[in-house]
Amino acid sequence: MTTITNTIFEDRKSELIQEHQLLTHKKNDPVSTAGNGIYERYQNPVVTAAHAPLAWRFDFNAKTNPFLLERVAINAAFNAGALKWQDRYILCVRVEGVDRKSFFAIAESPNGVDNFNFWEKPCVIPQIPGEPDTNVYDMRLVQHEDGWIYGIFCTERKDPGAPKGDTSAAIANAGIVRTKDLVQWERLPDLISKTGQQRNVVLHPEFINGKYALYTRPQDGFIDVGNGGGIGLGYVESMENPVVLNETIIFGKIYHTIYELKNGLGPAPIKTDKGWLHMAHGVRNTAAGLRYTCYMFMTDLNDIAKVTHVPAGHFLAPENEERVGDVSNVLFCNGWIADTDGKVYIYYASSDTRMHVAVSSVDKLVDYVLNSPQDTFTSAGSVQTIIQLVDTNKSFL
Repeated sequence: MTTITNTIFEDRKSELIQEHQLLTHKKNDPVSTAGNGIYERYQNPVVTAAHAPLAWRFDFNAKTNPFLLERVAINAAFNAGALKWQDRYILCVRVEGVDRKSFFAIAESPNGVDNFNFWEKPCVIPQIPGEPDTNVYDMRLVQHEDGWIYGIFCTERKDPGAPKGDTSAAIANAGIVRTKDLVQWERLPDLISKTGQQRNVVLHPEFINGKYALYTRPQDGFIDVGNGGGIGLGYVESMENPVVLNETIIFGKIYHTIYELKNGLGPAPIKTDKGWLHMAHGVRNTAAGLRYTCYMFMTDLNDIAKVTHVPAGHFLAPENEERVGDVSNVLFCNGWIADTDGKVYIYYASSDTRMHVAVSSVDKLVDYVLNSPQDTFTSAGSVQTIIQLVDTNKSFL
């Protein structure tokens, strides 16, 4: 019996290692289609639950786990912040176990599109004494001009004011950490705001008049925005005392758009000579539930509160198998990398399940944002936009 058990163990061990190596070393190619010309999607997800290191999931001691059963199961890997660091493409992935608890882990790639491998251990996020995070997720990584790499994430805790017996009510806020090496993280106080719960808070990468600028998304409740919502902008004097006294909504919700229910900034904006490029997510309600897509806009180079260009509709939406997952029909981006050669790697999650990449360039994204038609907010206006394009094309086709 012992010999049979040892054989089962060794066979499974070899199989697990082989499958994991094949997955993490699999080449990823662009989808072969003419597409929209703005970006190229890639055929395979770049990070999935199956990418999680085997040492996180299995006890490889044959005495304590003779059948080599999975001890810690991973449910999903999604909503990753992104950073180019030491010539490597870094994702700070939201990894979710089957126990519903999310944590952060660093995965890196030599080329940004495949061969992503997690570091040996997940990130250790220090806790605020007396206020432990029940759950953490959706970190934005920002290399700030003050020399620190900041991570701003959503920290979730049970609502202490919930009625007795209500075990689902929660309070969300922006947790803040900083690091110099992506290994040792210093916990700073959570964001203090006067505008209710905060999710999707993003740090601007440069000082604005000597202050730290924060894009916020105030809302009344954990899920429902209530009277809040929209992308806000506020300033703090110090990240060691992150108090936002005033927030101004720079991009609000609009009826019958992809962001009519709620919206929030994705990653930190990219600086260009034409303005600041922004990626955001918009949410609308449908008969099948909430639909999340991503859209783009630009703000003025010298006045980041001034929105200058907004193409109509979504920029990225879930397609094909991306539409299915733990929370279906969702596409979410909180990380992108503008490389030194002008390429932009857009890391997006589909259906709260896995990570993908789409590759564009700064020039293409600027062209898209500056020259794509804006929303007229009516069906008749959309028709006129198409007719104008048809008339313009008569002499070229």
